Amino acid sequence: MTAATPIPGDLQTEVLSLVPAELSCDTTFPNGQPPCHPCIARAAEALAAGEVVAIPTETVYGLAANALSACAVGRVYTAKNRPADNPLIVHVSSLDMLASLYPPGWALPSVYEAIVRDLWPGPLTILLPRSHLVPDVVTCGQSTMAVRMPAHPVALALIAACGFPLAAPSANSSGRPSPTLARHVLDDLGGRVPLILDGGACTYGVESTVLDGLRNPPAILRPGGITHEQLAGYPGLEGLQLYRRDFVDPQLEAAPSTPGMKYRHYSPNAPVLLLDPGDAPAASVSDEALAARQQDKLEEARQGDLWPQRLPPYEYVLGHVSRPAAVASELYAALRHMDEVGVAVIVVEGVRDTGAGVAVMNRLRKAASRVVAV
Repeated sequence: MTAATPIPGDLQTEVLSLVPAELSCDTTFPNGQPPCHPCIARAAEALAAGEVVAIPTETVYGLAANALSACAVGRVYTAKNRPADNPLIVHVSSLDMLASLYPPGWALPSVYEAIVRDLWPGPLTILLPRSHLVPDVVTCGQSTMAVRMPAHPVALALIAACGFPLAAPSANSSGRPSPTLARHVLDDLGGRVPLILDGGACTYGVESTVLDGLRNPPAILRPGGITHEQLAGYPGLEGLQLYRRDFVDPQLEAAPSTPGMKYRHYSPNAPVLLLDPGDAPAASVSDEALAARQQDKLEEARQGDLWPQRLPPYEYVLGHVSRPAAVASELYAALRHMDEVGVAVIVVEGVRDTGAGVAVMNRLRKAASRVVAV
């Protein structure tokens, strides 16, 4: 399916800065009303009018619109030039808001009860039966919808102030590395969106984990800020699978129920060469040995056809191979920085494909032009 027609970058993009610490992640407020920061009020007004607004979350910056308005959500697809068959995640600020999307008496599926209690707000998206209030443009006609409650104070305060859920994919041009700073959004969407809320750097640095607990067996469809290991012990998630590692489904990729499954993503302008260590256990290959292997492969790459001769290397340290969560928080910013300095090729030393490293390697494999096993 073709992407939406790009719009000319002729809007005046306003950037409003606010300090997240001035807001609260508490989703309960006196008299049911959150205290409204002036920047939150301005953004809520724009969203209520059907506009799109770029907002910070704990994962990446999102491009938000009223999830209950097909017209408003259409502006998200247009601004990003997003393929029209790539669904969006619905963001709520409370369980009451989620319940309001369903008929009276609706209950959260039992498989999610303990997970939501422990891990929301947070970087976890769950698949639920689609609400009749959510338009087709959000779910791309699927029978399920993806929902999460973000943990960022700005996002939570804004959704609560709006009083309606927000549909929000990453606030970048489709295919580019996701933005983790407001200036990344401005680089991609300046002139295409009217308002950006600058809440500082995102903490996780990769998108949310998407869990389908309605499947049998249940499955992580997209790895993210919550790991397989964190989820596998919950009731109802026995036998939890990880997409691509444990199974593939061509029909699911042809008509995805969640973003991040069908299209190439996260790609900088320069080609990416990934040095991939796979899931080699630390017991058999130490971190030091793995780092040495990667250095050997890096030297081989310098002699190969992808590496321009006579160009000195430019190094960006993401973090130690033993701390994949730290690597994740720097990943997209690093890829964007490499484009900013104009490198000809980006060589990335991968991390182990376990724990938090699963999300890192998922993004790097999608971004890579070439993968070399280490």
